[in-house]
Amino acid sequence: MQLNTPFQIWYQAARPRSLTATYVPIALGGVIALQDGAFNVLFFVLALLGTLALQIGANLSNEYFDYAKGVEAEKTHGLGLILKQGYLTPQQVLIGAVGSFVIGSLIGLFLVSQTGWLILWIGLAGVAVAILYTAGPFALAYIGLGEIAVFIFMGPLIVLGTYYVMTEKTSDQTIIGALPIAFLVAAILHANNLRDLDADKVSGKNTLAVRFGRRFAQGEYVVLTLGGLVMVVLLAILGQIPATSLLSLILLPETLRLCRIATTSEDPKELHMVLVHTARLHKWFGAAYVVGWLISLAL
Repeated sequence: MQLNTPFQIWYQAARPRSLTATYVPIALGGVIALQDGAFNVLFFVLALLGTLALQIGANLSNEYFDYAKGVEAEKTHGLGLILKQGYLTPQQVLIGAVGSFVIGSLIGLFLVSQTGWLILWIGLAGVAVAILYTAGPFALAYIGLGEIAVFIFMGPLIVLGTYYVMTEKTSDQTIIGALPIAFLVAAILHANNLRDLDADKVSGKNTLAVRFGRRFAQGEYVVLTLGGLVMVVLLAILGQIPATSLLSLILLPETLRLCRIATTSEDPKELHMVLVHTARLHKWFGAAYVVGWLISLAL
């Protein structure tokens, strides 16, 4: 893709396709707060903007540190690659990351002042994970902890945090209800690692895919993508989420299609499209899941 303007360059550097990982859990937290009669438009919007800023900061940070460690040199496909293609300098990307973290942190501190300390601890943990994902000698992505970190922080903790800023209390349903989207957000990251398996192996980035091999990585992708849908069914049967959230099962055919490609192809180009469509799957699954919850409230 040819990028011709500063806006296009920074937009691409922010990895917009990955931002569904923020939109979906924030929306779910908002719906559960609405269910409990405590929806606050201002705090909802601030939670969305603050979390988006932190995720963009994490994306820019990942771009910077992967490039600095030589990981990007082996890749031919990716959501970023802005540095490898020479659109921005490392210093510009690092400044962008710091700026995004500062904006997200300032919004978070305002919400702490209006609500309570739980948001501070969630925010601090989120920033630490975002930075340590690719930075430092024991970067999470380089020791096989990426999927676990994303599962926790881009699933239950964002939903809980969003709910808390509007209610000033916690809810077990935010943790339980977030599990299906946690599976699928981890699937986005794992699709990235499956695509980059050979490049990561050469550069010493020991993701789970590298550590346990392609066959394991293919199986993990199936578990994470189908696991989200299975979890919806299980939680609906147990009465933990509204039965109308089963609307998200309309994504089953697309899930099976992606699983077939992921388990039969080793072509980075094809696997890159699996990554792109896994992000879309997460987006539309999340939309159907949240809309199903809203239908339940309407009924």
